[in-house]
Amino acid sequence: MSFAESRRHKKNRIINALKSNGHVVGFLGDGINDAPSLRSADVGISVNNAVDVAKESADIILLQNDLTVLRDGVIEGRKTFANTQKYVMMGVSSNFGNMFSVAGASLFLPFLPMLPIQILLNNLLYDLSQSVIPTDEVDQEYIEKPWRWNISFIRRFMIALGPVSSIFDFLTFFLMLLVFRATPPLFQTAWFLESLSTQTLVIFVIRTRKSPFYRSRPSKYLLSSSIAILAFAYALPFTPLGALFGFMEPPYEFFIALAIMTGSYLILTEIVKNQFYKKYA
Repeated sequence: MSFAESRRHKKNRIINALKSNGHVVGFLGDGINDAPSLRSADVGISVNNAVDVAKESADIILLQNDLTVLRDGVIEGRKTFANTQKYVMMGVSSNFGNMFSVAGASLFLPFLPMLPIQILLNNLLYDLSQSVIPTDEVDQEYIEKPWRWNISFIRRFMIALGPVSSIFDFLTFFLMLLVFRATPPLFQTAWFLESLSTQTLVIFVIRTRKSPFYRSRPSKYLLSSSIAILAFAYALPFTPLGALFGFMEPPYEFFIALAIMTGSYLILTEIVKNQFYKKYA
């Protein structure tokens, strides 16, 4: 809603009434009498040719007398918020699952499931693949209306999706121990590849509420970075550099099992995500 040609005291009453009702209020003014309202609003907006006191009270000063700048700024802000939330929701859910997996593995493994240097490399590659999330496309529903941080919503999302990754971590553990009879280096290599694969690819499920997730097209940079990081990780154990990190060459049959587990993980994550949004959206 918008108001115009209101007296000074009425402007503040309107702003305070809207704020007390839970709204985020923007105010546009350029005169001396507008200064108190510019201060009271959540976002005070003035123009470059306004009086000095109005510009000092404002949060934003428009260099052009064109309100489309505000519209473009609001849309860009909503895109930024959506992409930030993608990263947060993906990070908390995957990290929660990883911690649960490590805690569970410590109960029956006589060795470390992954060496410290391997964990650091995993995190580095994972963060590199996600560093282009700010360039990602945003679904129209995130642009049509404003969104706010909801920590309880994010916490419920973490609890719902975090254990899904742990299920496939434990499947990898038992596959390597019971089927491949893995030595510690082979076990660590396998979990490194499985963990990085699921963490990197799950963003394509989490980044959208649409189902199936491929109906929402990601940016070419996000897609390219994910493919490049996974290609590097899969090749690493077969290079001299891999030996420096304690990796060994896994059998080629493992990559078949890895593809099946990763695909199954994405399908299960999609199912859990849909049920979560039906309940909490």
